[in-house]
Amino acid sequence: MPELIKLYIRQCFIGFGISILFVGMLYAFDIANLWTLVSTSQDGVLVTAMLVISNAVVFCGVQFAIAVMRMAEPHDDKRDGGTPARPHPRLQASTIPVVRRPDGHGTRPKERIAF
Repeated sequence: MPELIKLYIRQCFIGFGISILFVGMLYAFDIANLWTLVSTSQDGVLVTAMLVISNAVVFCGVQFAIAVMRMAEPHDDKRDGGTPARPHPRLQASTIPVVRRPDGHGTRPKERIAF
């Protein structure tokens, strides 16, 4: 099996474990009365499975992303090759002539609409 697949499976197991731990802590601290709601409901097992699986998707993805980013080589600031960096052009401020219309429109700022 390729190393990348092994890495992905390993990180998914870690993410799944973190998800179980996270849902367990949600229930242990009774955040938003979740434990009370789940323990008194007939569908408590289904809700717990949905919470664990949906959090596992997130935590597996984050765990794999962290693992991939940690594989990067250290960045060196030497500029030995490649294209040289071009300096950014300096922006000049300029004025734009504004003509006042004879009927007086455009002299006041527009009123804001409050929601």
